[in-house]
Amino acid sequence: MDVHKKWKSQPIFAGMLAVLAIGSVIFQYVIATGTTINFLSFFTIQCNLLVGICMTFAAFFPASAGGRFFTSLSVQTAIALYIFIVALVYNTVLRGLYPMDAWNILADTMLHVVIPILYLCYWLFMRPEGDLEYRNGISWLVFPTVYLIYSMIRGSIVHWYPYPFLNAEKSGYGKVSINILVMIAVFLLAGLILIAVTRSLKKKGTA
Repeated sequence: MDVHKKWKSQPIFAGMLAVLAIGSVIFQYVIATGTTINFLSFFTIQCNLLVGICMTFAAFFPASAGGRFFTSLSVQTAIALYIFIVALVYNTVLRGLYPMDAWNILADTMLHVVIPILYLCYWLFMRPEGDLEYRNGISWLVFPTVYLIYSMIRGSIVHWYPYPFLNAEKSGYGKVSINILVMIAVFLLAGLILIAVTRSLKKKGTA
């Protein structure tokens, strides 16, 4: 994509995506059952909020301190990693586990399919210029690792887990520990792939 066209359309696309992401989270909250803290404890919700916040700063406040943070290549690629994992895990592991009405199907599709695809398109064609090192992939593990630790500690206290593969009370801590290690490995591998793609595109002059 021509760089001038890219940056002319970038704020428009980012603004639309911000509205869609935040609107989808609000819609899911309105139709959801359960407590607010449980709702906010889903990785899906946290990552879609990250997309919404990132795109809000990119579209409307790029020159602010928050804008400079959220328009950095490392941060936008980290969010691409997280939202990709959201889509991957849901569509390969969790889809169809629970019966849903039409409204919940719509919300789930927005949060697990539409928003991830749109953000990954944004990242692929409109991401900022910059350099990534493979060590960035290690730093991107902090957020999901903290999330997993939080989920396990809170789950042991309130006896509620956001995802069945984290439910140690049903599956046992041994199996859940293996699940966590596998997830961290997937995050690391996917992150390294995104870094490799970014570096390759930059060498070809398409970054």
